[in-house]
Amino acid sequence: MKKLFIPFLFIAGLALAQTYNWKSLSAPPSTTGRYDDVFFLNENLGWAARGGNGTVFKTTNGGVSWTEQTVSSTTGQYFRNIEFLNENIGFVGTLNNNFYKTTNGGTTWTKVSNIVPNIPAICGLDAVGTSTVYGCGAWFSPAYVIKSTDSGNTWKFIDMSAYATALVEVLFIDENVGFVSGGDNDGAVILKTTNGGETWTQIYRTNEPGDYVWKMQLFEDHNKMFCSIESETQGKLLKTLDGGITWQTKNFPDHYVQAVGFVSETHGWMGGHNSGFMETFDGGNTWVNNNLGGSLNRIFFVNNNVAFASGNHIYKMTSTGLATNETENEKVVNLKIEIAPNPIKDKLNLNVQYLHSDHIIIGLYDLTGKYLGNILKDDVINKGLKKYSLDFKYPVGEYILAVHSNLGRQSITVVKK
Repeated sequence: MKKLFIPFLFIAGLALAQTYNWKSLSAPPSTTGRYDDVFFLNENLGWAARGGNGTVFKTTNGGVSWTEQTVSSTTGQYFRNIEFLNENIGFVGTLNNNFYKTTNGGTTWTKVSNIVPNIPAICGLDAVGTSTVYGCGAWFSPAYVIKSTDSGNTWKFIDMSAYATALVEVLFIDENVGFVSGGDNDGAVILKTTNGGETWTQIYRTNEPGDYVWKMQLFEDHNKMFCSIESETQGKLLKTLDGGITWQTKNFPDHYVQAVGFVSETHGWMGGHNSGFMETFDGGNTWVNNNLGGSLNRIFFVNNNVAFASGNHIYKMTSTGLATNETENEKVVNLKIEIAPNPIKDKLNLNVQYLHSDHIIIGLYDLTGKYLGNILKDDVINKGLKKYSLDFKYPVGEYILAVHSNLGRQSITVVKK
């Protein structure tokens, strides 16, 4: 359950008296890439999913120590998310056509093979109630939702291509009412259902191609929602205080913002591919760099006093005690991309060094920020060097390559002469 169901008005007042501190945990170990997701059932019992060369770790003491859990003998998988219905039944979504389930708390995992058609990725998971699980994907398209009402024994596939081209996050209030977010050809979108996914209504769109609503956070009154908008032009905090009737956006320092978590209408944190924890005390009007963390993807609240986050490390928030900054803002790991030659003529030649299985989408923008379209989309099975030679039939001038992969996003300038 990727939601913060706590009494909002109570916390709004309490936040004034409490001090919230984040620290980087010493375990599980740091790695190339990042931890893409973290999930806790209570303050002690939780799991973390490492992205590249996917691995699951489990803790029973609030993150003090972690045990590695073997999910599959297949190497090179990218684990995007992890979610549990209870202490035994849980799920891991990957970006490599694989989806896993455990019935013993992660000791053993089995591949889910009864979803038709076969899904390329699970980018979002949400367990709700005692036996209902939703999933969505893929950030690199196509768009779909999967649903189980019997603890993952059987699954229903819902084609979402009429509503979006890519889905990243899923968040449900109960078994019937929920949201999915991602993007379409015209920008970032949020969709809502009130009948368990049978029909959907669009409740938000940015109209900025290349934008995604990456993460969503919902409060107990179901009217207050905080979201991150990842963008090639301007990262944003997106929020509604009236159940989606009206929306506000606030600019964020990192274009590629992903994680979002608030304890009140005004006090919260965000972070992304190029940033650690950025804190606001005025609802997103201004941001302060906490000099902790890197490449944040998820902020997960256990309750109003304890939260965890995933990025280059696993991070923990408590409402008492002093913060321990064991790591400062950490260097982001990007794909290694060589453009030769640059300036270019009629061909754009790219040499890309993949660290593991990956997906890549390259969008093209001019220097005014105008989106010209995607020039490359590839699903990469093996790590190593891959070369591309693309026709580049655009006028003389400077352009921005917007590169999006499983590792995150980066911008590269090319010149055509």
